[in-house]
Amino acid sequence: MNLPDMKKAKVRGEEVIGYYENENVTSKQFQGKKYFIRTYGCQMNVHDSEEICAAVENLGFSKVEVLEEADLAILNTCAIRENAHDKVYGYLGRLKHLKREKPELMIAIGGCMPQQENVTEELMKKHPYVDIVFGTHNINELSKMILEHVKKQEIEVYSIEGNVYENVLYKRDSSITAWVNIMYGCDKFCTYCIVPYTRGRQRSRKMDDILKEVQSLKNQGYMEVTLLGQNVNAYGKDLENPISFAVLLEQVALIGIPRVRFVTSHPWDFTDEMIDIISKYDNIMPYIHLPLQSGSSRILKLMGRRYTKEEYLTLFQKMKEQIPNVAITTDIIVGFPGETEDDFFDTLDVVKQCQYDGAFTFIFSPREGTPASKMKDELSLSIKEERLHRLNELVNASSNLKNQAYVGKVVDVLIQGVSEKDQNKVFGYTETMKLVNVIADKDTIGTIIPVRITDAKSFSLDGEAEYSKNN
Repeated sequence: MNLPDMKKAKVRGEEVIGYYENENVTSKQFQGKKYFIRTYGCQMNVHDSEEICAAVENLGFSKVEVLEEADLAILNTCAIRENAHDKVYGYLGRLKHLKREKPELMIAIGGCMPQQENVTEELMKKHPYVDIVFGTHNINELSKMILEHVKKQEIEVYSIEGNVYENVLYKRDSSITAWVNIMYGCDKFCTYCIVPYTRGRQRSRKMDDILKEVQSLKNQGYMEVTLLGQNVNAYGKDLENPISFAVLLEQVALIGIPRVRFVTSHPWDFTDEMIDIISKYDNIMPYIHLPLQSGSSRILKLMGRRYTKEEYLTLFQKMKEQIPNVAITTDIIVGFPGETEDDFFDTLDVVKQCQYDGAFTFIFSPREGTPASKMKDELSLSIKEERLHRLNELVNASSNLKNQAYVGKVVDVLIQGVSEKDQNKVFGYTETMKLVNVIADKDTIGTIIPVRITDAKSFSLDGEAEYSKNN
């Protein structure tokens, strides 16, 4: 993608080049106004939305859950798969209809989609009622964009990876668990992945800044932090004085926050040092998301994944042997260009050997601008769907078996809220990231309690608190 070296803003057709300062704009100009936000995509997008919410609330907006009540509608978009695009464009149709009824409605589109080549131009051509377009690298400028738009200036923003900003304000969705960005972007350039083109090259935060944020969260009473990055275990390689993710992980654990997690890992960067640190500290949760993508070494090479089937299995086995009670989940792509039945059999073979706790499975979705989008794809959709069905049957059988093994056991569960399906229950997660709906008092929310598992379902567990709450 050929992006400019500086951020560009088009104001009423006149191009203005420059940078906004990284400052938290506070104005009560929009006191009494309401905003609605819809988030698509990964955990990174969810965390970006926490920053977006803080920015607009600093302007006086208050959040609503009903679109029709909003004065400002924000879509925080994803570019990973085609269906994510389709969902955004479908929702824009709803916004177009609403704006006819409510002309003063301000519409903002952010996230990864606008940072794909030509997408912003397409958005503004097909959806001229959109008022503001911004990317993942200039969320810090959103407040000023909104203030500028009030002066009837339409702003379109394009950006490449920029500086790593500190002292960012977030309106966190939870007072119990928190996301902590440790890095931005990715340098792996897997041939199917759009992330390096939308979020840019890898930029790691300084360790001291990360530790200060985690310490602050601990002081505020947070029970869990998740270290977040496109490839967390590559953390620190780009710093002036390189540092390993294992070192950072240990320093975070030493702060003493009850639970520490991290996502997402790349097998190529997962070191023995990391395994040692995870197994050493009880507050580093024994849960690892380790994307496989394919079990075929030939397809893995076409994907640019940098490891073979055998190397992945060796790493997996090492984790199982050295990290007590570890639960491992994965991502798998079906129908990558050139995938044969033998290649797919290799994927099934890995799944049988690994017996994953869960897996996110997808049919290959070509993203324009990636090398894989130019590869010859001769597989029919029906074959891809049939393979996905066979894969899911195997994954679900393994996941169900793992869940059934919890029945009768007493496990620690961090209670995070009232269950959506049963208001008389609360819900939380085990150390191994199993969702549990629990019969327990609501005052256990925000605490870690022992829970006896009474039943196992396909994607969750049921349980009863052994005690009303921790003392």
